[in-house]
Amino acid sequence: MSNPKQLSVQALQWSGHSLKVLDQRLLPETIRYDEYLDAAGVTEAIASMRVRGAPAIGIAAAYGVVLSAMRHYPSADWQAAVERDIAQLAASRPTAVNLFWALDKMRAQLATTDADPLAALTELAKQIHADDMAANHAMGERGADIIGAAKAVLTHCNAGALATGGYGTALGVIRSAHKRGHLQHVYADETRPWLQGARLTVWELAQDGIPATLIADSAAAWLMKSGKIDWIIVGADRIAANGDVANKIGTYSLAVLARQHGVKVMVAAPSSTFDFTLASGDSIEIEERNPQELLADCYLRDDSLVTAWNPVFDVTPAELISAIVTERGVVIDPGKNGVGSLRAC
Repeated sequence: MSNPKQLSVQALQWSGHSLKVLDQRLLPETIRYDEYLDAAGVTEAIASMRVRGAPAIGIAAAYGVVLSAMRHYPSADWQAAVERDIAQLAASRPTAVNLFWALDKMRAQLATTDADPLAALTELAKQIHADDMAANHAMGERGADIIGAAKAVLTHCNAGALATGGYGTALGVIRSAHKRGHLQHVYADETRPWLQGARLTVWELAQDGIPATLIADSAAAWLMKSGKIDWIIVGADRIAANGDVANKIGTYSLAVLARQHGVKVMVAAPSSTFDFTLASGDSIEIEERNPQELLADCYLRDDSLVTAWNPVFDVTPAELISAIVTERGVVIDPGKNGVGSLRAC
């Protein structure tokens, strides 16, 4: 096993002619970057979960558009060819709205008559990446202000540098709070079935010297009952106009448990995560992945009586959320106060 401390936590690296993607399926045992030269490769990297996390998916897709343009420009129908690649990128994952937000921005740039379209598309993708990093730092500080002197928190899945352009959303709040000297400990759910908490989150926290304790998903209620945590802090893949939040499967159950035990719930997400075209979380498409991710090989026969249901996201109602934190601002009790003040441009 290579020493992970030799590598800063960076999910995506743009070389100027290719996109290097840290294969997060292999962490923490193996640190390997795969290099992609075209949009088809980036599409596969997103669909296969080599890259995951809503903001990181959007950034990767933006670079995928650049790679498509590099491949097809200046053929006579290069814009149509890039549009076909954009459609493939959009089909890679259905739930994370950041993917479609980034592709819409790239599509708008594609439609302009810029004298140097490759340079313009590249600059926009790099700006999307840089803006996400800046947003994460802003969210981190805002979230740290809210949790104040909290000593311990629980997080679910991975909403860190690996899931974003860098620093993280939920883990950005945790990083900022830890730097202030108050936050002493972080509990992380293992997050089945892909074990993002076990493989990614505790690894990330260890890089920053933040003490972390891994728990089984089913231990969360007893942890809350023990009084050991003050907040649950998570990211989001899509937020509806009423403040309902789609996030990794298991987030909804954590919020229900938190209400029972008097624990507060914070969602940290960039403004690009809002989808104001959806009135509520009832309209959010929930991705369901292959049942083979759950089933033992002995159950994969055609005549097996055992099947599996494998939704990878759920929706937490706004009334179960204590605070939504973005780079634009904060809403306390979104179920009561709404999220209109955070409306994205």
